[in-house]
Amino acid sequence: MGKAIYSNPLGRTKKPEQHDMQKIWLRLWITIAALVGGSLSAGSLSGGSVSAGGVSAGGAYAQASPDWTEPFPPFKIAGNLYYVGSRGLANYLVTTPQGHILINSDLEENVPLIRASVEKLGFKFIDIKVLLISHAHWDHDAASDAIKKQTGAKYMVMDADVPVVESGGKTDFQYGSVTTALYTPTKVDRVLHDGDEVKLGGTVLVAHLTPGHTKGCTTWTMKVQEAGKGYDVVIIGSPNVNPGYRLVNNAAYPQIASDYEKMFRVLKSLPCDIFLGAHGNYFDLETKYKRLKEGATAAFVDQQGYHQYVADKELAFKTELAKQKAAVQQ
Repeated sequence: MGKAIYSNPLGRTKKPEQHDMQKIWLRLWITIAALVGGSLSAGSLSGGSVSAGGVSAGGAYAQASPDWTEPFPPFKIAGNLYYVGSRGLANYLVTTPQGHILINSDLEENVPLIRASVEKLGFKFIDIKVLLISHAHWDHDAASDAIKKQTGAKYMVMDADVPVVESGGKTDFQYGSVTTALYTPTKVDRVLHDGDEVKLGGTVLVAHLTPGHTKGCTTWTMKVQEAGKGYDVVIIGSPNVNPGYRLVNNAAYPQIASDYEKMFRVLKSLPCDIFLGAHGNYFDLETKYKRLKEGATAAFVDQQGYHQYVADKELAFKTELAKQKAAVQQ
């Protein structure tokens, strides 16, 4: 594991405090212990694959310490869309003449990193006017309260995830009693519904309800212009079935299986040129970023990769559902 270096808003750098790293590792091991009884066939808290030997580097909790808080170079994806996340957690900045939109707040430890990335690109963190999330899991929304206080941004969340966000994770159907997955409750300023538009400075983002991973999991779409050409952007919330998720006879989420099925129908219906998601490993961030640095201006245009990713995740869901149904019938 490499030693991450963090940039603070004053331009100085410092190594992460030891207690912060201990807290991250504590969350890792306690949560894995809490979930180990579940199937490890379909990913972890927010996404990723699982290898034969257990949770792989693609699994969210397994990658917490190595890359959730590891800086990654901020860069322009296309048009007014920028990447300002870490190596493991994806954050997106949408810039406009009337202020900016930030997608995902991540962990509280990530706020200085996000701020430094925004400012390195030449924008002001305090100009963020709207805060959105992909879904109400702590690795994507734990710092929402902190960012709201620092920027005054309006927090907009899909309706079914609002109770979870405003309870600090306590009403989550799966992780409400897992202390490591809880965070500061945050007041939502605008409740979103499927198909709602978020508009700012001539830019329009559309919120698509893609439930299952959470009840209000949201996939964001927008259009960008780059070099005189238009592109459809899709930012997937999460299509993953986490370890321990009950797809059959789930009293806390009775419609979970049908919601996953709805989510895949939605994802397959969306036009996609630029494929992005809540974690960099969804869309092969590092490989595409390397191509971008080598001069491939359309490095993130990947229609085929999008459709293959969705197909792979749908197969993983169907396999897990069949497995659980068979177990119930025994």
